[in-house]
Amino acid sequence: MAAAPAVGTAAGTGRSARLGPWGAFLVRRLVGLTAVAVTLVAGTFLMVQLIPGDPARVVAGAEATPADVELVRHDLGLDQPLLVRFGTYTSGLLRGDMGTSFQTQEPVAEIIGGRLPFTAEIALLAVLVVLGLAVPIGLAAAARGSRRTDASFTFVTGTVGATPEYIIGTLLVLGFAIELGWFPAAGAETLVSMVLPVAALVLPATCVMARIVRSEATHVLAQDYMRTARGRRLPPLRLYARHALPNLLTATLTLGGLILAGLLGGTVVVESVFAWPGIGQRVVEALLVRDYPVIQGCVLILGLLAALLNLLVDVVLALLDPRTLAGKGGR
Repeated sequence: MAAAPAVGTAAGTGRSARLGPWGAFLVRRLVGLTAVAVTLVAGTFLMVQLIPGDPARVVAGAEATPADVELVRHDLGLDQPLLVRFGTYTSGLLRGDMGTSFQTQEPVAEIIGGRLPFTAEIALLAVLVVLGLAVPIGLAAAARGSRRTDASFTFVTGTVGATPEYIIGTLLVLGFAIELGWFPAAGAETLVSMVLPVAALVLPATCVMARIVRSEATHVLAQDYMRTARGRRLPPLRLYARHALPNLLTATLTLGGLILAGLLGGTVVVESVFAWPGIGQRVVEALLVRDYPVIQGCVLILGLLAALLNLLVDVVLALLDPRTLAGKGGR
């Protein structure tokens, strides 16, 4: 009886050995990504079905008769049982068909294809800016280490980090678009139009991530090897860039990956505030008219993008710290 687990373990070890550390790592992450995708498909479908209201009534119009509403409901397939609709939805996804908008009769895939580049622009730029700001700010706060600096850093990052994106976005519009006139208040006509939406995403995320960097940097700077490096009187830039930064990035990215993925959720609100023509704004529009296929498609794509971002963070972590390739050492 005790031999069976040993055989299974040996077989698993043999497969891992054939794949190699990176192969086994990527297989585990892709299996996890597949599980996330399946969960997202089921979750978004069921979530949308729980939205109150009748989309057939919205599509038919306020003046439609009950017979007209029933005809629209039949045309939209809403009179089918829930399991039949879910089967139709999933089989369509496997063929690359995300359905057709109830409101405009456009293919959902085309709607998302036209909106995705706008969301990708501000989301990717926000990720780069957050990483570019949070790491040096957090490291500098840890390096200073004075009581006044700590108090100011904690107050500012705590206040801004806890402020919702839509409030920050509204304040940015009032200050920099309406009062000063430096940036457009809405739209995506020029590159300058990206400044305020990206800032609304970046400010709270940078503050939260900077606090994580500072906490990790404080721990790293207290280690013996850092004291030894200081004793050698290395230049500050070399001291922090060569000795401190590589050792704090692993833990920072482990937690920071969740924050960066959360930026995609923030785009839904920010795009509505700035009338940015991305997926997030389209989700809000679809919710108002209960356009099920559009809601499902947009939420599914945003969820998959967040999962892919987490996968990218895992790969970066594995490059920085090969110990995470062992499986349980990863996130």
